[in-house]
Amino acid sequence: MIGTLAWVGLAVTDVAGAARVLADDLKLARTDCRFDGSGKTVPAFAVGEAALALFAPDHPFPGPPARPGVHHIAIAVSDLDAAGRACAEAGIPVDAAAPGLSGRRLRSLGREQTAGVLTYLTEPVELLRAVRAPVERIDHIGVASADNARAIDVFARRLGFPVESTQTDLEVRIAVESFTSDKYGAAYHSRSPEPVGGLRVAFITIGDCELEFLQDFDPTHGAAISHGQPGTTKQDQGAIARFVGSRGAGLHHLALKVRDIDDVLGGLARAGHSVIDRVGRPGSRRARIGFLHPKTLHGVLVHLVERTAG
Repeated sequence: MIGTLAWVGLAVTDVAGAARVLADDLKLARTDCRFDGSGKTVPAFAVGEAALALFAPDHPFPGPPARPGVHHIAIAVSDLDAAGRACAEAGIPVDAAAPGLSGRRLRSLGREQTAGVLTYLTEPVELLRAVRAPVERIDHIGVASADNARAIDVFARRLGFPVESTQTDLEVRIAVESFTSDKYGAAYHSRSPEPVGGLRVAFITIGDCELEFLQDFDPTHGAAISHGQPGTTKQDQGAIARFVGSRGAGLHHLALKVRDIDDVLGGLARAGHSVIDRVGRPGSRRARIGFLHPKTLHGVLVHLVERTAG
């Protein structure tokens, strides 16, 4: 079964506030969609081929109560019933169809069947799209993973989505000894690198973005996590390990691809929003990245990505 990402569901503490950031600061087009027959509308913002849909924690669909953050993904398929049968044949049970975004039918796969990613199949949804927003598309959706091999089995082998790449992120410490003499001068000796933290990463392409599965592979963690300054690989490892330990595997953060990261970060800062990075810094897959504080999008951890290709 192959589909494309339809939308990412975000649970936010302030829907109106998050919508203002997406519309006013990131210039994304808004469509108010009815959802699941509840009578409540959900603001959705088209981003590339997909969209971001905002839900209050007490909305009947994600909650109550849903924790703030990235809540679910919905995959658009041309034939919902045929896709459901294909999933069942691949060993992934699918729930009965129910009303979804804009009245389109959807079916749940369930996070226990999809490596912690709460996943829905949906009929395609048409939304308003901005002509030229500073955000080009969703770059990736970060997943705190307990088992990348299982994630690849589910999303690549069973559901048919391609593996874009895999990598290992490692932080090492290198000790240098010095021997300084008033007669013989100075000599230096470097010890072997000592790993202090790391992640195994797998990117799986769904539509025009990827799921980024992040798995802790070093059992030694405990570095303090700071949400007010740029992180390190060791911090990232600790954050993923803590997330999986307390909440289980699941959706962790959202990354948006932008044309000019320094311009977008600067604009958000000037608008009074909290940004962790004021300018882009080196990141994964030869990109420049910059993180926003979770309170900027009212509970969702977001970072921006600028890359010259892709």
